[in-house]
Amino acid sequence: MTSPIHNYSEIGKLKTVLLKRPGREVENFTPEMMPRLLFDDIPYLPMAQKEHDYFAETLRDNGVETLYLEKLSAEALDAGGSELRDQFLEQMLAESGYPYGATHDALKEYLDSMSNQDMIIKIMAGVRKNEIDFHPSDLVSAAETEDYPFYLDPMPNLYFTRDPSACIGEGISINHMTFPARQRESLFNEMIINYHPRFANKGIHVWRDRNHNTRIEGGDELVLNDHVMAIGVSERTSAHAIQDIARSLFKNSQYDTVLAVSIPHNHAMMHLDTVFTMVNYDQFTVHPGILGEGGKIDTWTITAGKGESGLQLQHRTDLKAVLKDVLNLDDIDLIPTGGGDPIIADREQWNDGSNTLTIAPGVVVTYNRNYVSNELLRKHGLKVLEVISSELSRGRGGPRCMSCPIVREDL
Repeated sequence: MTSPIHNYSEIGKLKTVLLKRPGREVENFTPEMMPRLLFDDIPYLPMAQKEHDYFAETLRDNGVETLYLEKLSAEALDAGGSELRDQFLEQMLAESGYPYGATHDALKEYLDSMSNQDMIIKIMAGVRKNEIDFHPSDLVSAAETEDYPFYLDPMPNLYFTRDPSACIGEGISINHMTFPARQRESLFNEMIINYHPRFANKGIHVWRDRNHNTRIEGGDELVLNDHVMAIGVSERTSAHAIQDIARSLFKNSQYDTVLAVSIPHNHAMMHLDTVFTMVNYDQFTVHPGILGEGGKIDTWTITAGKGESGLQLQHRTDLKAVLKDVLNLDDIDLIPTGGGDPIIADREQWNDGSNTLTIAPGVVVTYNRNYVSNELLRKHGLKVLEVISSELSRGRGGPRCMSCPIVREDL
C-alpha cells in the first residue's frame, strides 16, 4: 500500500480511520434550532466525549490508527501557510452567508486573531453574536433576525465523519451534502486532501468533488469489494449523483459495477448504512422495514454502456439474488435488525442497530444499547465489540456513521 488512501472493501481489516471527537458544537444550540441542525435532541457533551473516547480506544485496541478531523485540518493550514488560511477563511465565510460586507469583516478579524487549531475548533463550534463587539447592519445569512444567537452556526454533525467524504479504492469522493446544516463540512476534507502533507500531491484521485448541485453523502456509499459499489438512493443521495460517480469510477478505476438501492426517504432511514451494512464476506445486516413482501426492494445494477449516458441500468427487486450475482456468491446471509420483530426492529434501527462498523471479516463494532440485534449477530457467528451509546446515539448515527475508513487491508 503506497497510497495514503487504500479502501477496497467494507470488511477488510481496518488500519486507518478518520474520526471527529465531539466538541462544543454538539450542545451549542437551542431546542428551537434542532430541526435546522438535523438533531432530535441535545447530547450531554461530557458523556458524549467519554463514549467517543471509548469507541476510539476500542478501535486502537484492535490495531486501528485513529486520525482526527480537527487536528488534520489545522495541520493542513499549517502546511499551506497564510495564503491557504486566507482562502479557507474566505470560503467558509462565504458559504456561511457572508461573502462580503461589515459582518464578513468583523468575523474575519475575530477568527483571524486565533491560531490555526483554535480557529478550526471555533468554526466547528459556531460563533455566537455575543462573542464579538459588533452591531451589524448588513446581515445576509440565516442569522438575519436579531434574536437568532449565531453568526456562524455550529456543526454538530461533524462527529459523523462518514458523510462528507468516502474513500473508494485509492481515491475519494468529497461530497456535496444535502442540507445547508452540513454542506460546509466537506470544506475541511477538501483542504486536508489538497494540502495536508500526508495526502497532498500523492496521486489521490477525486472521484467526485463537492462542486456540484446534486447531492451525495458517504453514509450511502458502501465499498462491497474491489470492483463493486453499493450506493443508496435516499433522502441524502440522488440518482443523478450516483450515475455521475459511477461514470467517474468506470472511467478512472477498476470499479465496473454500482448497485443503486432505493430506501425510504425519511429522517429515520437517512442513509443506506442506517438500514444495510456488510459484516462478512457473505453476511449483511438489514432492517426488515426496507423490504417489501418476499424481501423485495428496488435495485438498479449500473454498468458501463453506450449512448449519451454512458451507462447501462438493470432494474431488479430481489436484493439477495442481486447481491449473490454481483459478488459471485452461492448464498447470502441477511441478518434482520431486532430479529425481525416489528417493534424491536424499529426501535433498534432508530438507535442505529443496523449501523455496524466492520473492522475485520466477521468482527463488528456496535452500540451496546441494541442488545437484541447484537445477540443475533453473535448467533450468526460474528464477533461483536460493543461501545457505550447513551449520548452519541442522540445524533442518529452509529459506529459506521462515526468513522471514515481511509486504509483497509486487502481481502
